[in-house]
Amino acid sequence: MRPENQTSVSEFLLLGLPIQPGQQGVFFSLFLGMYLTTVLGNLLIILLIRLDSRLHTPMYFFLSHLAFSDISLSSVTVPKMLVNMQTRQQSISYMGCISQLYFFIIFVCLDNFLLAVMAYDRYVAICHPLHYIAMMREGLCVLLVCGSWMVASVHAFLHTLLLVRLSFCADITITHFFCDITALLKLSCSDISLNMLVIFTEGGFLYILCLGIILGSYIRIGTIILRVPSTKRLLKAFSTCGSHLFVVSLYYGTLAGVYLFSSSWDSKYIIASVMYMVVTPMLNPFIYSLRNRDIKQALEMCVNRVKF
Repeated sequence: MRPENQTSVSEFLLLGLPIQPGQQGVFFSLFLGMYLTTVLGNLLIILLIRLDSRLHTPMYFFLSHLAFSDISLSSVTVPKMLVNMQTRQQSISYMGCISQLYFFIIFVCLDNFLLAVMAYDRYVAICHPLHYIAMMREGLCVLLVCGSWMVASVHAFLHTLLLVRLSFCADITITHFFCDITALLKLSCSDISLNMLVIFTEGGFLYILCLGIILGSYIRIGTIILRVPSTKRLLKAFSTCGSHLFVVSLYYGTLAGVYLFSSSWDSKYIIASVMYMVVTPMLNPFIYSLRNRDIKQALEMCVNRVKF
């Protein structure tokens, strides 16, 4: 147990982004614009998939849930950060912090599972095209999404439950712009060995499982393509998997930058956190639409409906 006095915590102080007071207005406008782009862009993806029957396929079904998860992930942290920047207030209530942590873990975990499910979908589409409809039937797609939600919720509940049993010390300043679990554990006066054990075992297993499915799917896709290499097959595979592979690289690259290669409070850590919580959800609609002919056609049809 750490030597600092234990206290009954009613609120925490979020240190926020490491920016100068004179730059608060600029960064407020920047992050507000990014957040609105995230929400509107992902809502547009969901709307197009719902309205266009040609997009009622497994790939776009999973994409619509990923878009919803991205909106939710940004909405858990960014609005509070914007309010704190505007009001110059750093406090967040204890229950508000725990709630933010719970939903943050849910949507980060859900993103991982959805990316893994989408990788498997691409594997079936390329490696088993004749059996795609039978293998990726509607019931299985719904089951995969519901299973992802359930596991993510249980995962978040477990880590939140283990956190609320801890006592906190007199220092209640969280060195982040949101209630990150690693930052909260550093404020605890209690023994956090069980928390760390569960993070590295249960949490590590889930993330390695998702990453393994993604890597396994793409390794299998690569071996199938390289058996009979041709420019046509390579271009088809790239058009089918390119967007998803880019999102996976961006997401896991920034996630690794936060939890593996950065110290607890430095500019790289904050930049990586902003990347996977703000920038990546904002970019996903552009990544999946700019090179996607089906989304472009659905958007054109929607625009034409509005005109006429």
